[in-house]
Amino acid sequence: MQRLMWCVLLFAFAVTVQAKVITKEVTYTADGLNLKGYLAYDDALKEKRPGVLVVHEWWGQNEYIRKRAHMLAELGYVALALDMYGEGKQAAHPEDASKFSGAVMKNLDVAEKRFMAGLTLLQQQPLTDKQQVAAIGYCFGGGVVLAMARRGVDLDGVASFHGSLGAGAPVAPGKVKAKVLVLNGADDPFVKPEQITAFKEEMSAAGVDFEFVNYPGAKHSFTNPGATENGKKFQLPLEYNATVDKESWQKLQTFFQQIFK
Repeated sequence: MQRLMWCVLLFAFAVTVQAKVITKEVTYTADGLNLKGYLAYDDALKEKRPGVLVVHEWWGQNEYIRKRAHMLAELGYVALALDMYGEGKQAAHPEDASKFSGAVMKNLDVAEKRFMAGLTLLQQQPLTDKQQVAAIGYCFGGGVVLAMARRGVDLDGVASFHGSLGAGAPVAPGKVKAKVLVLNGADDPFVKPEQITAFKEEMSAAGVDFEFVNYPGAKHSFTNPGATENGKKFQLPLEYNATVDKESWQKLQTFFQQIFK
């Protein structure tokens, strides 16, 4: 009996070690501005593995986006949640969130510098396979990763969750290096049918390897458990959808299996 108990304890210890995720707050810079990121990885895995950048919603780099970085680390990736606003700035009200996100999207040169600073930091991590890197983004962050793909940033793939579709001039043929995945809520009032049509036409004309998934019944911010409460609080069409959250996360994992070979 005692031997059996020891075996059980050793097994439990092994599982605990295997599942241990290390998280760190990291500071990096772009044009002299301090950016405060959040790094997550499983230190029980010793081999190099793909890296994933995570770009936040318009609220800023908060606990929700850190949770996503942690989830990616649990899947075996090195994840870095970026700070696109600087100094770890966050918004508590949609008015501020709109100002912060609008300022970034109106100056994509600045946005690219901040994004690339994070990409460099991620590739410098000892456990990151710098030849295998992707980026995912939520809402505002989805627009950012699509903009970076349009600008020809060298990534294996980008995935946008309930993100804006248009950012900058239409992409030139051959410019996009990344495979593109868009996960959209079919009932999201912020993404109009004509915008979806224009996006698909743009990607097709440019020869981009892309997939667009439209989830029936899903509204804006469908992956964020706090969306419904925020929607009621600020009278915005935000709503969490547990089913679509799960389905879209599984779709992302399949996407990663396709691009990381």
